[in-house]
Amino acid sequence: MNKTFTLILSFLLLSFTSLMAQSWEVYDTKLQLQSRLMYKEIELLSETVRIGKTDSVIYLLSADLKPAVSLEGDEIYQYLAPWILVSGKDGIGAFHEYGQKVLPLEYESIDTYFNLLLARKGNEYWLFERGYNKTTYLGELDEAKITKTGLIYAKRGGEYFLPISSNPNMTFQLLQDHGGDYLLAKEESGFGLINREGEYVLEPIIDSLQHTKGNFYYGYDQDQYLLIEGNDIKSNIRYNSFHRITFENDIMLEYIHGKLRRVMEEDGILLDAVGMTAVDKIGQDLYNVYFRDDKVGLLGKNGWLVKPTTAAQSISAGGEGFFPAFKDGNTGFLNSEGMWAIEPKYIEVSSFAEGIAGFKSGSNWGLINSNGEQISDANWQEIKPFQQGFAIAKANNEFFLINSFGRPVNSTGYDHISRTAEGFFLIEKAGKIGMLDSKGEALVPAEFESLRRERKDFIIAQKDGKTGIINEAGDLVLPLAYDEVLVDWATNQIFTKTKFVPVVIQTVEESGKKKRKGA
Repeated sequence: MNKTFTLILSFLLLSFTSLMAQSWEVYDTKLQLQSRLMYKEIELLSETVRIGKTDSVIYLLSADLKPAVSLEGDEIYQYLAPWILVSGKDGIGAFHEYGQKVLPLEYESIDTYFNLLLARKGNEYWLFERGYNKTTYLGELDEAKITKTGLIYAKRGGEYFLPISSNPNMTFQLLQDHGGDYLLAKEESGFGLINREGEYVLEPIIDSLQHTKGNFYYGYDQDQYLLIEGNDIKSNIRYNSFHRITFENDIMLEYIHGKLRRVMEEDGILLDAVGMTAVDKIGQDLYNVYFRDDKVGLLGKNGWLVKPTTAAQSISAGGEGFFPAFKDGNTGFLNSEGMWAIEPKYIEVSSFAEGIAGFKSGSNWGLINSNGEQISDANWQEIKPFQQGFAIAKANNEFFLINSFGRPVNSTGYDHISRTAEGFFLIEKAGKIGMLDSKGEALVPAEFESLRRERKDFIIAQKDGKTGIINEAGDLVLPLAYDEVLVDWATNQIFTKTKFVPVVIQTVEESGKKKRKGA
């Protein structure tokens, strides 16, 4: 081989390597090759929005996966339908998913709400309104936000205002968005409520007002305590009293002549009872109510879940009509009448699920049934609630599936077991992932780096850094040969990412002859 040929061959090898590029092969769900796409990355943002990225450009793709609109930036910052936020070297910009560029890539942050975009650069703000297809400069502000109902409020120099309302120059001492459908507003005359159109539905005349939950508010005005419900046209005072109502730690209580008398809900009385001494909130709409005669009951949104009883000192949320309750250092289960269904003899218990609950003895857990009969010794470090006939339990730092008899289904322990939404179980052993079926039987061995079940007999799997598709018998459907696999079920297309080497034809001279060499 002469020097000229060797030099040219070396050049060809270098060219061959540099021409390797990322490509995506597109298959239908029958694994018939449809096309090859020369993109570095493909992202499926929704059923209709697809992104393709080359080394230098991000494109919004057409239905046939061709570049339709350049999105100009370096990365997709966020997709908040219908807005695609794109980041570039100068900042963040926004495109509509149909391809319209609405904000240049120069902002530090962008908030969205359907047809509104609020953009910030330093302490300057801009608002894009798609209905008018225009961007309005709001000026230098201390703060500006879009509420959950699409109202814009802003703060400047200690004053608040509504820049796109019917009265944008009107100022407020306070505007507060709290997660409900109304803004809490304060003027010199008092507190009020503003709807999504920027109009008062409760005039600003209330001495004090605070949000409780949803569209309900707790207020005080002219020696009266008020429970108010927001309304799009005119808010309603649902309850008023000259007796003291407190609202602390998410508990609202009314006192009559200094004595606790009522447990209140958002718009009225939840419980009216004589002899109450204290109320503890233990969960969402769940309260332990204590009485002077040493009784305690469990109160829910619709009344007593467990009637007041002297049998226990505290009661917890339960399941299937059994309520864990504590008495003199031990725990058992009360029924709704406040009687012991299972005597308190355990250190701790879990709620019933599918007729089975856990009990703790020493540092370990066992199982009992609804008759209080022991069905499993306390030899588990942890037992999760039963679901569809199985629980996940831990012993000797390994996880097992156990059945309703408390027996392990699988003889091999795993480092981790988790349920999937379809009723299968992902297992992990020594850093590798496998899958059990809904009966706990081995479906896919634990030899993969990742598994994602898309549909029946369609599991995206990764092994040794390569990705493919396997069925539920563990057989290969698509070879484990790709850098990435995406599935677009809206169009029944499978995208596989791999290295692609284009064919290059070079002419090489050797000893006065010309030869065609393919690389």
